[in-house]
Amino acid sequence: MKLRIIITGGTFDKHYDEIKGTLGFKDTHLPEILTAVRCTIPIELEINQLIDSLEMHSSNRERILASCRAAPEERIVITHGTDTMVETARVLGEARLEKTIVLTGAMVPYAVTGSDAMFNLGCSVAAVQLLRHGVYIAMSGRVFDWDNVVKVRERGVFETLHHSPTA
Repeated sequence: MKLRIIITGGTFDKHYDEIKGTLGFKDTHLPEILTAVRCTIPIELEINQLIDSLEMHSSNRERILASCRAAPEERIVITHGTDTMVETARVLGEARLEKTIVLTGAMVPYAVTGSDAMFNLGCSVAAVQLLRHGVYIAMSGRVFDWDNVVKVRERGVFETLHHSPTA
């Protein structure tokens, strides 16, 4: 089984610029992370864009959807900023592709001590292999359906939007 990781930026891939004292983008951390965690699954990396998700517009989301459609792999992980991850998941979910797509991100950049990036990536790589076709968000050890998730900004967590009557 081969996976594709589509990289879109977000906190996950931010770098600290010591001169400017700001967080921005230079390149992705994914090759370094995959080497560090000794991932043995064949993975194709694709840089789709490197932007903060607050700067994402419908054209950016359409670009992500086009990459998912064009990907030969049926199993795709997308690294994405957490602020608008739910909106992108909605665009992908409504497209009803015959693929398994898991979006993930980080609350703290990979390059910063205490980052959740590696954990969230690991969870998403495992989840994408086990889940049926559909679109999901994997954050903080939990997996959510694209149409039943919300980011609680005040607490920096994702939660189920509403519970099913059988839950």
